[in-house]
Amino acid sequence: MRIPRIYHSQALSLEQLVELEADAANHVGRVLRMEAGQMLELFNNDGNNYAASIEQANKKQVTVKITAVTSNPSESPLRIHLGQVISRGDRMEFTIQKSVELGVNKITPLTSERCGVKLNQERFEKKRQQWQKIAIAACEQSGRSVVPEIAPLQSLEQWASENSKALKLNLHPKAPYSIKTLPTPQHGVRLLIGPEGGLSEQEIDLCNQHQFQETLLGPRVLRTETAALTAIAALQCQFGDLA
Repeated sequence: MRIPRIYHSQALSLEQLVELEADAANHVGRVLRMEAGQMLELFNNDGNNYAASIEQANKKQVTVKITAVTSNPSESPLRIHLGQVISRGDRMEFTIQKSVELGVNKITPLTSERCGVKLNQERFEKKRQQWQKIAIAACEQSGRSVVPEIAPLQSLEQWASENSKALKLNLHPKAPYSIKTLPTPQHGVRLLIGPEGGLSEQEIDLCNQHQFQETLLGPRVLRTETAALTAIAALQCQFGDLA
C-alpha cells in the first residue's frame, strides 16, 4: 500500500508530536480509516518530506510523531508562472490540478474581454480557496512538497504589465516560432493562456507591448485547458525535467 501524503500548514521537526488539521484528520481517520502504528508522509511547503507514525487516530482527531526528515527533489529547475483566463465549469479546476502535477510554480486567475465567467470578489475568494485546496491535493498525489500559490484575481492588463525578467509567452496559432526555437529561460517563464473565445486584437497588441512572445504549439487549435497543459508539458520537456 502506498503511504498517504498529507499537507500540514505549520512548521514540522524531527520527533515532534503533531495533531493533524481538521480536513487531514477527517481524511486519515474517517476516509482512510488508518490506525495507530501506520505511517504517513507529511509536507508543509518547505521542500521536505516528513515521515510520521500515527500515535492516535479516530474519526475527528489524529496525532502523529515525526520519525524522519528528507529533502524532496521533485521540483523542476524551470519555474513557470501560469496566467490563466478563468474558464467555465470544472475546466479551471482541471487546469489547476494538472498544471500542478506538471510542475507549475504559481497560477494567477485572470479576467479578459472574452472571459465567460463573471465573479464578484466574495465569490472569487471562495473559488480561490477551493482552487488552492485542489493544488494541495495535486501535490499530495504527485509527490511535490512545495505548494504552488493560487494568486488573487487580476485583469489580463494588470498581469501582462507586471515587471518581470521571465520569458513571457502568449500562444498564437499563426506565430512564426515554436517552443523548440525559444531561447533558454534564465529567469523562468510567464505563460499566458487566453479564454475559450481567444484574446481580442487589442489584448494581443497589449501583450506584444509588454514583450510577450507569440509562440506556436502546433497546427491545431486547442481548447484553453488543453493549450495550457500542452504548453507546460512542452516547456518542461524542452527546458525542465520531463524526459
